[in-house]
Amino acid sequence: MDTVDLGLTGLRVSRLCFGTGTNGWGGSSNQSRLGLNGLSDLLRFAHDQGVRFWDTADQYGTHPHVGAALKGLDRESVVITSKTTTRTEDGVTKDVERFLREVGTDYVDIVLLHCLTQADWPTRYPGAMEALSRAKEKGLVRAVGVSCHDFGAFQTSAETDWVEVVLARVNYAGKHMDAGPDRVVPVIEQMHAAGKGVYGMKVVGAGDLGKDARGAIRFLMGLSCVDAFVIGMMSEEEVLENIGLVGEFEGVMA
Repeated sequence: MDTVDLGLTGLRVSRLCFGTGTNGWGGSSNQSRLGLNGLSDLLRFAHDQGVRFWDTADQYGTHPHVGAALKGLDRESVVITSKTTTRTEDGVTKDVERFLREVGTDYVDIVLLHCLTQADWPTRYPGAMEALSRAKEKGLVRAVGVSCHDFGAFQTSAETDWVEVVLARVNYAGKHMDAGPDRVVPVIEQMHAAGKGVYGMKVVGAGDLGKDARGAIRFLMGLSCVDAFVIGMMSEEEVLENIGLVGEFEGVMA
């Protein structure tokens, strides 16, 4: 699988990212319910096929599973995202320290402020931003950013220099997005032009577009402003199917 630059972060990622948060919140997800060995084995299988970008979060309960999958692997061969819903400086500092322990690593490549819902989030949560910046200075985090569940918050992210990575809800049908693709894609283009790394989520519309996964992936692969995209996978068959679809359209994505 091809690897690409994630904006100007200096990180190179596989275009397909393994998501561990399908229906994930409150410390569990479909993937966590595969069990420690079930998910860690599946992550290793995906790694062997070239899927070297893994997405986790505190809310998914999958840090231990990712940590188990890392054992015996070259840590540098995987880019890992996690996310915090904490909004205070002290809380985020403690979250990052705990994430490192739970994953069993010296650093997490990307940490995002998870599920932002207010357009004025930078003025609401300067302490959380400072905590992540400080963690980056210490080498505990390599890049910082946001995931948004509100169009105003999403627009603000495009205009905020602090943001290096954005996890963006995007698909061709506007399913489970902050706004329709006609409004979201131009904002992603603005992010891309500013050098931010962007990877997409809700690629198949939280399952609503599952019968047209090929068309959904083709759409994302055709957006030069989207570096990569995350799909939650539950089996080796799903991993191979999605890798095959990405391979089919490599070259379409500029």
